[in-house]
Amino acid sequence: MVLLLTLLMLAAQAGWFEHLTDSNWVANFVKARGAYALALLFAIGALFTAIGGPRQMIAFVFGFALGGWQGALFSNFAAFAGCILCFYSARLTVRRSLQRRFGNRLQRFERLIAERTWLKVLMIRLLPVGSNVLTNLFAGATHVPARGFLLGSFIGYLPQMLIFAYAGAGIGLSDHYQLAISIGLFILSSAIGAYLYRNRLSRQVDELVSEE
Repeated sequence: MVLLLTLLMLAAQAGWFEHLTDSNWVANFVKARGAYALALLFAIGALFTAIGGPRQMIAFVFGFALGGWQGALFSNFAAFAGCILCFYSARLTVRRSLQRRFGNRLQRFERLIAERTWLKVLMIRLLPVGSNVLTNLFAGATHVPARGFLLGSFIGYLPQMLIFAYAGAGIGLSDHYQLAISIGLFILSSAIGAYLYRNRLSRQVDELVSEE
């Protein structure tokens, strides 16, 4: 936890979170520094999402810099790394504190996704409902199996990452075809989200992991 906080402090002081949301800066940095830039941006993207930065934003930026499907995969892996970081930070360091603070809600959350974990987490990520960070922390503070939670998260992140990465690529390349792909994916994702939201599970999770 000390290492994580130190890295976050250094990244913030260096202005990396500000740069990470600047599409032109990221594109120029990747073009100038190649693999080194990608490795560094991946680490910063993981930290950015781990502390609650919107993963859709990094998908748009990396789509602008790398192209549609490349940006979507890159940002999805970065967001997934942030999810792992947040999950294990809760499980290995602040688990007891979270259990004391959110005891009843954690128990309800665990009962909700204890069975068919990957499928229920996939539903949560597809909507998404509540707070991404709180969902990661809640899961880490319970006995929910890590494999199911992480699998559902990785797959569930993909649709929105594809939407925003193709939108970024379409704007960066002035490519109407990629923008059309983004709009089509958005319509499909919205239809799936509307269907899932009618499910009682979505409303239960929304109540449990809402920042309110």
